[in-house]
Amino acid sequence: MTEEHRIQNEIRANAPDCILFRTNAGDFWQGKVIYSMAYKQNILINIRKVEGLPEGFSDLSGVRISDGRAVFIEVKTPTGKPTDQQSNFINKMRSYGAVAGICRSADEAIQLITKG
Repeated sequence: MTEEHRIQNEIRANAPDCILFRTNAGDFWQGKVIYSMAYKQNILINIRKVEGLPEGFSDLSGVRISDGRAVFIEVKTPTGKPTDQQSNFINKMRSYGAVAGICRSADEAIQLITKG
């Protein structure tokens, strides 16, 4: 588990007044899983590319229960830097009235959720 994933899990476990979901942005492959005797493992057949959430979408998203406001949290390690797309997404969500920010710890996320 990476440091960023550890922080994400800590935030999800401790977020007050919130339901948060881990989200994945970008493209991925989808198809039917079958067992291959040749490779002795599961493989995908009939694959197709699926476009997921837009680039820059936050790592955690959900809702603040008390008022129904959307919540978006981009999680970074203490030295991690958000991409331009991530910063733009956060700023756009804030402009729409969502609680949104970049957090490097569960404490920062709790502060964002309770003060935002």
